[in-house]
Amino acid sequence: MDTLHAPWRIEYILSPKPELKEGLFARIAQSNDDEANYVIVRDRTCFALLNRYPYVGGHLMIVPYKEVEDLSGLTDEELADVWKLARRSIEALKIVMKPDGFNVGINLGKVAGAGIADHLHIHVVPRWNGDTNFMPVIANATVVPEALIDIAAKLRAELAK
Repeated sequence: MDTLHAPWRIEYILSPKPELKEGLFARIAQSNDDEANYVIVRDRTCFALLNRYPYVGGHLMIVPYKEVEDLSGLTDEELADVWKLARRSIEALKIVMKPDGFNVGINLGKVAGAGIADHLHIHVVPRWNGDTNFMPVIANATVVPEALIDIAAKLRAELAK
Protein backbone atom coordinates (compact mmCIF):
# COMPACT_ATOMS: atom_id res chain seq x y z
CA MET A 1 0.00 0.00 0.00
CA ASP A 2 1.28 3.45 -0.88
CA THR A 3 1.53 6.12 1.79
CA LEU A 4 0.21 9.52 0.89
CA HIS A 5 1.05 12.62 2.85
CA ALA A 6 -1.08 15.76 3.15
CA PRO A 7 0.86 17.79 5.72
CA TRP A 8 -1.13 20.95 4.98
CA ARG A 9 -4.15 19.34 6.71
CA ILE A 10 -2.44 18.98 10.09
CA GLU A 11 -2.82 22.70 10.79
CA TYR A 12 -6.60 22.29 10.67
CA ILE A 13 -6.66 18.94 12.48
CA LEU A 14 -4.60 20.20 15.42
CA SER A 15 -6.00 23.71 15.60
CA PRO A 16 -8.20 24.49 18.60
CA LYS A 17 -11.88 24.62 17.76
CA PRO A 18 -13.56 26.73 20.40
CA GLU A 19 -17.29 26.77 20.94
CA LEU A 20 -18.55 29.94 19.33
CA LYS A 21 -21.94 31.64 19.47
CA GLU A 22 -22.00 32.08 15.72
CA GLY A 23 -20.84 29.79 12.96
CA LEU A 24 -17.86 30.12 10.68
CA PHE A 25 -19.83 31.42 7.70
CA ALA A 26 -21.70 33.95 9.84
CA ARG A 27 -18.37 35.29 11.12
CA ILE A 28 -16.98 35.50 7.60
CA ALA A 29 -20.19 37.17 6.37
CA GLN A 30 -19.77 39.89 9.02
CA SER A 31 -16.01 40.29 8.55
CA ASN A 32 -14.45 43.09 6.53
CA ASP A 33 -11.32 41.07 5.76
CA ASP A 34 -12.28 39.36 2.52
CA GLU A 35 -8.68 38.62 1.57
CA ALA A 36 -7.92 36.72 4.79
CA ASN A 37 -11.20 34.81 4.45
CA TYR A 38 -10.74 34.13 0.71
CA VAL A 39 -14.08 35.79 -0.10
CA ILE A 40 -14.09 36.35 -3.85
CA VAL A 41 -17.42 38.15 -4.31
CA ARG A 42 -20.31 39.48 -2.25
CA ASP A 43 -23.85 39.88 -3.52
CA ARG A 44 -26.94 41.21 -1.79
CA THR A 45 -28.07 37.93 -0.17
CA CYS A 46 -25.01 35.66 -0.53
CA PHE A 47 -21.28 35.51 -1.06
CA ALA A 48 -18.67 33.16 -2.55
CA LEU A 49 -15.38 32.14 -0.99
CA LEU A 50 -12.62 29.67 -1.67
CA ASN A 51 -12.57 26.58 0.50
CA ARG A 52 -9.58 26.92 2.84
CA TYR A 53 -9.08 23.12 2.68
CA PRO A 54 -9.93 22.39 -0.96
CA TYR A 55 -10.23 19.09 -2.80
CA VAL A 56 -8.62 20.84 -5.79
CA GLY A 57 -7.54 24.38 -6.62
CA GLY A 58 -10.51 26.65 -7.23
CA HIS A 59 -12.86 24.70 -4.93
CA LEU A 60 -15.26 27.36 -3.74
CA MET A 61 -18.50 27.67 -1.85
CA ILE A 62 -21.58 29.82 -2.33
CA VAL A 63 -23.07 30.83 1.03
CA PRO A 64 -26.26 32.74 1.83
CA TYR A 65 -25.88 35.40 4.50
CA LYS A 66 -28.90 33.89 6.24
CA GLU A 67 -27.86 30.93 8.40
CA VAL A 68 -30.20 28.08 7.45
CA GLU A 69 -29.77 24.32 7.47
CA ASP A 70 -31.43 23.56 4.14
CA LEU A 71 -33.00 25.04 1.03
CA SER A 72 -36.43 25.42 2.61
CA GLY A 73 -35.01 28.10 4.93
CA LEU A 74 -34.39 30.47 2.02
CA THR A 75 -36.91 32.70 0.31
CA ASP A 76 -37.41 32.20 -3.43
CA GLU A 77 -35.35 35.36 -4.03
CA GLU A 78 -32.47 34.15 -1.81
CA LEU A 79 -32.55 30.74 -3.47
CA ALA A 80 -32.38 32.35 -6.92
CA ASP A 81 -29.51 34.59 -5.80
CA VAL A 82 -27.49 31.64 -4.50
CA TRP A 83 -27.84 29.72 -7.76
CA LYS A 84 -27.15 32.82 -9.87
CA LEU A 85 -23.93 33.39 -7.92
CA ALA A 86 -23.04 29.72 -8.42
CA ARG A 87 -23.49 30.24 -12.17
CA ARG A 88 -21.35 33.42 -12.14
CA SER A 89 -18.66 31.65 -10.13
CA ILE A 90 -18.58 28.72 -12.54
CA GLU A 91 -18.19 31.12 -15.47
CA ALA A 92 -15.32 32.89 -13.68
CA LEU A 93 -13.63 29.56 -12.92
CA LYS A 94 -13.94 28.58 -16.60
CA ILE A 95 -12.07 31.72 -17.63
CA VAL A 96 -9.46 31.77 -14.85
CA MET A 97 -8.70 28.07 -14.36
CA LYS A 98 -9.97 26.43 -17.56
CA PRO A 99 -11.33 23.23 -16.00
CA ASP A 100 -12.80 20.43 -18.09
CA GLY A 101 -15.89 20.11 -15.88
CA PHE A 102 -17.37 20.74 -12.43
CA ASN A 103 -18.85 19.00 -9.44
CA VAL A 104 -21.58 21.19 -7.92
CA GLY A 105 -23.36 20.00 -4.81
CA ILE A 106 -24.86 20.47 -1.38
CA ASN A 107 -24.39 18.19 1.63
CA LEU A 108 -27.49 18.52 3.82
CA GLY A 109 -26.87 17.27 7.36
CA LYS A 110 -23.81 15.78 9.05
CA VAL A 111 -24.72 12.26 7.93
CA ALA A 112 -24.58 13.51 4.32
CA GLY A 113 -21.08 14.90 4.81
CA ALA A 114 -21.82 18.51 5.75
CA GLY A 115 -18.85 19.84 7.67
CA ILE A 116 -20.87 22.92 8.60
CA ALA A 117 -24.37 21.48 8.85
CA ASP A 118 -26.03 24.55 10.37
CA HIS A 119 -25.26 26.88 7.44
CA LEU A 120 -26.28 25.80 3.95
CA HIS A 121 -23.59 26.19 1.29
CA ILE A 122 -23.07 25.00 -2.26
CA HIS A 123 -19.74 23.48 -3.24
CA VAL A 124 -18.38 24.28 -6.71
CA VAL A 125 -15.40 22.07 -7.51
CA PRO A 126 -13.59 22.49 -10.83
CA ARG A 127 -12.35 19.23 -12.36
CA TRP A 128 -9.75 18.39 -15.00
CA ASN A 129 -9.28 15.33 -17.18
CA GLY A 130 -7.01 13.00 -15.27
CA ASP A 131 -7.94 14.20 -11.79
CA THR A 132 -11.09 12.07 -11.61
CA ASN A 133 -10.09 9.91 -8.70
CA PHE A 134 -11.23 9.74 -5.14
CA MET A 135 -7.86 10.25 -3.48
CA PRO A 136 -8.81 13.53 -1.77
CA VAL A 137 -11.83 11.87 -0.19
CA ILE A 138 -10.37 8.48 0.63
CA ALA A 139 -6.75 9.38 1.45
CA ASN A 140 -7.16 13.02 2.55
CA ALA A 141 -4.50 13.92 0.01
CA THR A 142 -4.64 16.45 -2.77
CA VAL A 143 -2.38 18.68 -4.81
CA VAL A 144 -3.20 22.37 -5.05
CA PRO A 145 -0.50 23.81 -7.30
CA GLU A 146 -1.44 27.47 -6.85
CA ALA A 147 -1.71 29.45 -3.63
CA LEU A 148 -5.26 30.21 -2.50
CA ILE A 149 -4.47 33.91 -2.20
CA ASP A 150 -3.45 33.98 -5.88
CA ILE A 151 -6.51 32.04 -7.05
CA ALA A 152 -8.75 34.35 -4.99
CA ALA A 153 -7.19 37.46 -6.54
CA LYS A 154 -7.71 36.16 -10.07
CA LEU A 155 -11.33 35.18 -9.38
CA ARG A 156 -12.06 38.53 -7.68
CA ALA A 157 -10.76 40.36 -10.74
CA GLU A 158 -12.84 38.23 -13.10
CA LEU A 159 -16.01 38.56 -11.02
CA ALA A 160 -15.56 42.32 -10.80
CA LYS A 161 -15.86 42.66 -14.59
